[in-house]
Amino acid sequence: MYLSELRIQDLRSVSESVLSLSSGWNAFVGPNGAGKTSVLEAVFLLSHGRSFRRGTRDTLSSIGSSGFSVFGRLRCAGGQERRLGLSRVGGKLESRVDGEAGGIASLVESCAVVCFEPGSHELINGAAEERRRYLDWGVFHVEHGFLEQWRRYQRALRQRNSALRSGATDDSLKPWEIEMADTGSSLTRMRQLYFDRLRPILQEVLSEFLGELGCPALVFDRGWKDGLDLATAWSESRQRDRDRGHTGRGPHRADWSIGFEAAPRREHLSRGQEKLCALALVLAQARLFADLKGEWPVVCLDDLGSELDQAHQLRVIDLVNASGAQVLLTGTDLPPGMQSLAGACTVFHVEQGRIDV
Repeated sequence: MYLSELRIQDLRSVSESVLSLSSGWNAFVGPNGAGKTSVLEAVFLLSHGRSFRRGTRDTLSSIGSSGFSVFGRLRCAGGQERRLGLSRVGGKLESRVDGEAGGIASLVESCAVVCFEPGSHELINGAAEERRRYLDWGVFHVEHGFLEQWRRYQRALRQRNSALRSGATDDSLKPWEIEMADTGSSLTRMRQLYFDRLRPILQEVLSEFLGELGCPALVFDRGWKDGLDLATAWSESRQRDRDRGHTGRGPHRADWSIGFEAAPRREHLSRGQEKLCALALVLAQARLFADLKGEWPVVCLDDLGSELDQAHQLRVIDLVNASGAQVLLTGTDLPPGMQSLAGACTVFHVEQGRIDV
């Protein structure tokens, strides 16, 4: 899939821009603070309904504007075109697919974008929530029942937590635990299956980028003690959960980890190695998406030149170029490895929010 057209209005420093994008490489070049990352952010918004920058929901709109809008024309395998739109009006997000208003889920389902950016290292050293979000994005795109199960689980979890804080009896907690056990077991099966599919691809990419660390090991933590079913885990922890005022274990606490022979724990990795691990995660997920769906997602690479050394830049460029995916890349200059692409890259110059070919 690829975006043939992208329209941006009042998103950060970009007041208005209409871009015709190549189905291959698109590079956005300009000085720091010119608005390059905002282009990738616009694309990410169309596939996730949120920014990849943390804590930015209320700062996406240009200063002085009442909101923002992003529109894209997406070409999918088989020639199908989807028209995608996301806007913030009166403090509320509104999404459209092919002119029809709908929830964010319909937007996410229609468009797939993966992004490597300066904050991606939080997949390695950040909170478990970041890693769950990464995993669940992949599961959502391959398991049609995932979202409904996730929503049911979250509703029941909120109800159990509320009951815990009010000192509810065991009998009052049981109905919520039954619902959580049913949906939580389903969520965990989906996550485990996806993780098992991702593991060999990720191990291959990690070995290519960080072969000096030895064989990578990937472990999935389902979120509660092994050997217990969910219902038993919650019944055994009721008093402890009452004392805490929330449900301490379960699928909402799921996590996963990466280790190597020479770096068993994430604390053993340097910042550069963390970045390479994060990049491997992004590219492995994109490759698995292509294997399962028959087309690559759009690949965004923000400031690749400053995030990776030249040797690894070349590896990334060669790997992504061989996939045939659409790529949107930013930098103050074109990375040296881009020279091998010659005329296969459309270069956009960005300065003070203006974008020109």
